[in-house]
Amino acid sequence: MTRSTIHRYLRHGTLPQLRLFEASARLGSFTQAAQELHLSQPAASVQMKKLTETVGVPLFEQVGKRIHFTEAGHRLHAGCQEIFRVFAALEEDLSSLRALEQGRFQLAVSTTGMGFAPRLLGAFVEQHPGVQTAIQAHNRQTLVERIARNDDDLYLFADAPELEDVIVQELLANPLVVLARDDHPLAQARAIPFERLAEEPFLLREEGSGARRIAMRLFREHGLTPHVRMELGTNEAIKEAILAGLGVTIMSRYTFGLDPESARYRCLDVVGFPIENHWYLAYPASKQLSALARAFLDFARVRAKEMVLDSFGEG
Repeated sequence: MTRSTIHRYLRHGTLPQLRLFEASARLGSFTQAAQELHLSQPAASVQMKKLTETVGVPLFEQVGKRIHFTEAGHRLHAGCQEIFRVFAALEEDLSSLRALEQGRFQLAVSTTGMGFAPRLLGAFVEQHPGVQTAIQAHNRQTLVERIARNDDDLYLFADAPELEDVIVQELLANPLVVLARDDHPLAQARAIPFERLAEEPFLLREEGSGARRIAMRLFREHGLTPHVRMELGTNEAIKEAILAGLGVTIMSRYTFGLDPESARYRCLDVVGFPIENHWYLAYPASKQLSALARAFLDFARVRAKEMVLDSFGEG
């Protein structure tokens, strides 16, 4: 049904009129209907007159103190009941959403965040088993593009997004470390100068990656340029390159997820590391967050920290 075909029913607040009409049909009296709905008799009469004008044909006739509906009145009454059934079903559906019993929630995360975000989302689903969830991993540039298009419910960044009209909430510490293979010549060294790090073959993420952005910023702050051996598109590829002895990199401490890293890797003791950083949940300032999105925000702030403490302890 197009808007033009129902235009007449959208002009004068038809729903309250239908409520009065239904009560009148059920009770057989305008007076009793007005009393049930706490309306004055004049106000009820005005509403019935407007409803009749809206429909365009007589809806009832009064014989004595009783009202009798015309053919149009009977048809309107049947339609009225159907409308109320639809509203009742809609309210039941919306109530389940408000109660977080169903609905869909989509989270977009940085590729680094895939080390822990699926587990976090899984814990949320355990509390709300009727909810449908989806998670997608992207590099930073793609996340920025998706948040501009409002493609998802929430966005998890590995570094604070410096964007206008975006609300950003700090979620969890995301310390950055220098990662190498366990037999690297610097694996047992202490207080390694950053300048020494710059001499090593460096493994770098692709353009648009948050990890690349952070690494290049650190080198610029030291007035140095990394000796880039390879550019790779995923953290898994970086880790495999480290195991192949191809170089070192700067990565999130939680690249391995919320479990201690494999014995084949070492966090090099470079001066100034680990570097304090954080993960952030973000969404457009103008976005009307769903009840599920707000619930996940509250859940994530608490549960993410608990998961890290469970895995690594207080230290």
